[in-house]
Amino acid sequence: MPEWLKQAVFYEIYPQSFQDSNSDGIGDIPGIISRLDYIRDLGCNALWINPCFDSPFRDAGYDVRDYKKVAPRYGTNDDLIRLFDEAHKRGIKVLLDLVPGHTSDEHPWFKASAQYEENEYSGRYVWTRHPFEGIAGHPYISGVTERYGAYMLNFFASQPALNYGWLNRTEPWMSAPDSEEAIATREAIKDVMRFWMDAGCDGFRVDMADSLVKNDDDNKSATAAVWRNVREMMDAEYPECALVSEWSNPWQAINGAGFHMDFYLDHWGNGYNTLVRDYEPGGEDNSFFRSAGHGDICRFLQDYLPKYRDTKDSGYIAMFTCNHDTPRPARTLSEAELKLFYAFLFTMPGVPFLYYGDEIGMKYLDVRTKEGGYQRTGSRTPMQWDSGKHYGFSDTDGEIYLPQDESTDAPTVQAQQERPDSLWHVTRQLIALRKEHADLQADGDFEVIYAEKGEFPFVWQRGSFIAAVTPSDRWVKTVLPVGCYETVFTIGSAAVNNTELIMKPLSYILLKRV
Repeated sequence: MPEWLKQAVFYEIYPQSFQDSNSDGIGDIPGIISRLDYIRDLGCNALWINPCFDSPFRDAGYDVRDYKKVAPRYGTNDDLIRLFDEAHKRGIKVLLDLVPGHTSDEHPWFKASAQYEENEYSGRYVWTRHPFEGIAGHPYISGVTERYGAYMLNFFASQPALNYGWLNRTEPWMSAPDSEEAIATREAIKDVMRFWMDAGCDGFRVDMADSLVKNDDDNKSATAAVWRNVREMMDAEYPECALVSEWSNPWQAINGAGFHMDFYLDHWGNGYNTLVRDYEPGGEDNSFFRSAGHGDICRFLQDYLPKYRDTKDSGYIAMFTCNHDTPRPARTLSEAELKLFYAFLFTMPGVPFLYYGDEIGMKYLDVRTKEGGYQRTGSRTPMQWDSGKHYGFSDTDGEIYLPQDESTDAPTVQAQQERPDSLWHVTRQLIALRKEHADLQADGDFEVIYAEKGEFPFVWQRGSFIAAVTPSDRWVKTVLPVGCYETVFTIGSAAVNNTELIMKPLSYILLKRV
């Protein structure tokens, strides 16, 4: 386990929307480099950069055309290597986004695989025997290549599925997970990983990590075996590099597949979902951190606690403010509510991820789809730095990547930095507290002190610290364990009288035993 993960606080960057350095209206790697001091000063010491590899961008870069080449609109390979170097000078680690399950249909591997003549790439993707033989239960395309056969898709029409085999095989064209062609695919992805780790990358966030082997069992045992093999390579050759999965099942991802971290995704009805996005469009919002929702923290704990307890000695659960696939939390939460959510997030165990712009409460915008974003596009709009042209994102006279917030109260970094009680300042203070105190970091102890169905506050212990939060719109109180406490940090108003904790509406308090 890389030691640096214990203190890690990640900042996720959607590269096309962060900072444009060459006035073409699209963010790029030199733009990221120019903002590294900002990220460091905010307190984040690790980056996750969404796909920056060469791509036709039918799925915003998740359709890779060349794993070993930076997309020209972002810069060059040398630019990315310079980003690694400049980040490391500032004590910042960098994870790249690995897409191992599929490529673009413009990838050279696929073009070779689609040829009539058999070659070394013929088994790199999933193909049936002839164009009139489909793939039951899976999307596929036929009749568009020289090769006889239909090929399987993972998601969009431009994303042919790479072949890692099938665990339960029902057709003669289905490869076994230990077949020569499935192992060749695995080794090709390991080669890509080595290429970037040798260049200075500190590891990978893995897109759809649980989707490799088809017709896998309920435990994803065959897919887990692929990742255990990858982890063995990393432990032997790159022991300080990290691997985080998009899986949302830490039992499988951490204990089974050997990932260092697993994202707690915003899956409908799971514990994370109940915190800030427990709503359907136009429906009632019962999110715990939505004051008017009168949420129930027990719904979170019932899902989270078993996962935490069973994996805490093996890896970390990663929670995030948002990511490129989910609505920004400011869609439904006020600034006061966001402060409470972040206070919770940054004083919980595991590794936290902060999505660019969430530190200032950037809004989810109703904008047209771009590059396969669809409803996700509203969370991918360009960063709002200051009151200048395009909010400081770009100085182009032309169009920028996506529209920005045109409201009179659109948040900017500049305005938030000038206001001492802003969300930006609170976020920075919380990250600093986490970095200062080992008990508040990824592997610090965690124990629930008070959590009752439909009641407030939620109170938990992290080593020598006790934290309490109430998004309720009424005064609340509870009794703390016997001891003496000093107040370390507050949001709103809360106080301890002997062992009685009294909290005003929308408050958070962090206490330390003395």
